Amino acid sequence: MIRYLLPLGLFIGLIILFVFGLQNDPRRVPSPLIGKPAPIFNLPTLESADVKLRLDDLKGKVSLINVWASWCAACRIEHPLLIDAANKNALNLYGLNYKDKREDARRWLHQLGDPYIKSAFDQSGKTGIDYGVYGVPETFVLDDAGIIRYKHIGPLSKQDMDDIILPLIKQLEATAS
Repeated sequence: MIRYLLPLGLFIGLIILFVFGLQNDPRRVPSPLIGKPAPIFNLPTLESADVKLRLDDLKGKVSLINVWASWCAACRIEHPLLIDAANKNALNLYGLNYKDKREDARRWLHQLGDPYIKSAFDQSGKTGIDYGVYGVPETFVLDDAGIIRYKHIGPLSKQDMDDIILPLIKQLEATAS
């Protein structure tokens, strides 16, 4: 009898865990990097392998790092919002092109518009991994000292931009050292 009840009990337990897991929003996964210095990087830019973009280039001002790729369908969804935000607001928006082909990424920006001050080219994905990226798009808000203050997983919406990102940027700029 017990040999039949044990598998049934395990099965019911797995179903309960599955149901509770479905209620969690994967975009609400807290990043262990919040409140910590952003991982250091020194990458070639998308425009030229000879020109580098470093974390130190972002320090001194509140910045956003948007992790994107030309092969990413969700990146295409949020891209018009980034273009609009970059045009309307004085954003220090930088791109981190993730596991992409340089030609494809450059073509993508040429066709859809380039909202970024510069895009770092992370072909191997190592810098993305250092930032805890497990999917694109992801967006990070860094304060003027290079501390990660917010991480958004998935495509940004207008509501995300208006209710979270822009107010946080204003707050961080007001308290900038």
